[in-house]
Amino acid sequence: MTDHEATHVRRPRPTDDDAPIPQAVVGKLGTLDRFLPVWIGLAMAAGLLIGRMAPGSAEALEAMEIDGISLPIAIGLLVMMYPPLAKVRYGEMGSLTGDRRLIGLSLLLNWIIGPALMFTLAWLLLPDLPEFRTGLIIVGLARCIAMVLIWNDLACGDREAAAFLVAINSMFQIVAYSLLGWFYLVALPGWLGLDQQALDVSIWDITKAVLVFLGIPLAAGIASRVIGEARKGREWYESSFLPRISPYALYGLLFTVVLLFPLQGEQITSRPLDVVRIAIPLTIYFFAMFGVSFWLAVKLGMNYPRTTTISFTAAGNNFELAIAVAIGVFGAASGEALAGVVGPLIEVPVLVGLVYVALWLRRRIFTIDGPEIHR
Repeated sequence: MTDHEATHVRRPRPTDDDAPIPQAVVGKLGTLDRFLPVWIGLAMAAGLLIGRMAPGSAEALEAMEIDGISLPIAIGLLVMMYPPLAKVRYGEMGSLTGDRRLIGLSLLLNWIIGPALMFTLAWLLLPDLPEFRTGLIIVGLARCIAMVLIWNDLACGDREAAAFLVAINSMFQIVAYSLLGWFYLVALPGWLGLDQQALDVSIWDITKAVLVFLGIPLAAGIASRVIGEARKGREWYESSFLPRISPYALYGLLFTVVLLFPLQGEQITSRPLDVVRIAIPLTIYFFAMFGVSFWLAVKLGMNYPRTTTISFTAAGNNFELAIAVAIGVFGAASGEALAGVVGPLIEVPVLVGLVYVALWLRRRIFTIDGPEIHR
């Protein structure tokens, strides 16, 4: 019997005794990941405090600019991007290339539905805030390559499929991000007759930021895995090396946030409600992408692990890349950069909640082999 045929057969649901009972989701997160919104909030507060107590800090950061971006901020961004890209098993990309449903659905969700949904929400809910709107669109184009592995594990998803899709998104972003950025920020608003607020973004502006802040850490991630596994083996690389470097993604993010907020202080303190407005479309986006992805995967007859992996890969976003692109194109003091920084504050608690939703749905609609009812 094929997997597709199995989805048409009604089987008894596994009982509580048949299926393993997962530990509390939050308890399975490490301390750094569990309190990520707290750390980001403290970093924001520290940055604002530095801006108030040392008024010259913003000017000092701007004085160390290279091609429009502060060198210390650039270092923080590169440190932030490297660990998640070093985790990807690039050599295993070929093992799942024959699964057309998995690849096709993931590409549809990540590169067509996701960006289009964020574009729509940004224009509907932030029509009067062009900088924040642009920042959200930039976020919508940056597909998740880091935290999705955590959410996928917590929700008992397919680890191999998650690593495969992360690898595809990592590679695809190099090619597609710049073109999609130009399309959604310049071309499509022009075709629709929307007010672009004199937005002047070239494909090269976005390409340059992607090549620097994704290309460099991607090359370093590939090199470290190839060299590390060749010299000491995969077990050492994944059980010893990766745990050592993983915290640096958060350290780089927090370092970047602390440096950003002396530049953002006046905007935040004078427009707090506008910052809250950024959270609304983000929250809607996460829930909508997860729900649509889960529904489509079930309709295609995928089992629970694959369904969960597809859903979290589509729902999460690569805020590290979005922040880097926003800073590289618009500057560290821009509203676009602020929209990217607010993103992780919303993503972490929402996606932790969606892990519980996924585990609940597993009990409700899945048998051991696949969806209980395939309509």
